[in-house]
Amino acid sequence: MAFVDPIGDLITRIRNGQMRHLSKVKIPFSNFRKNILEVLKQEGFINNFLVTKIDNMDTFEVNLKYSDGEPVIKEIKRISKPGRRIYAKAESIPKIQNGLGISIVSTSKGVMTDVEARKNKVGGELICRVS
Repeated sequence: MAFVDPIGDLITRIRNGQMRHLSKVKIPFSNFRKNILEVLKQEGFINNFLVTKIDNMDTFEVNLKYSDGEPVIKEIKRISKPGRRIYAKAESIPKIQNGLGISIVSTSKGVMTDVEARKNKVGGELICRVS
């Protein structure tokens, strides 16, 4: 099954899972999704994720994170879409909520947060913002 926007699907599954207060969500496997989940895990927005095999297909099992019964992710929003890609230089990557949130940026040096991209002085495609 092919997706038009696999990253949008990842974001929607996480958002919907947290609205339903699910402990885990299943997401189809891809290396780019893995990189985004790694960033979310490093920044403390999700607990963990595992690669499992269902019907001979690899999938991620993402453990969502809650604090006092409320989702840790207040907002997760796609910035760059398949029909309109948004790119930014290192200096012009926007800060999310004055540094309280993060932007996930796909750079030539891999997927990283906006803070890491500014520190490494690399720009790239703005994937999503999380707060």
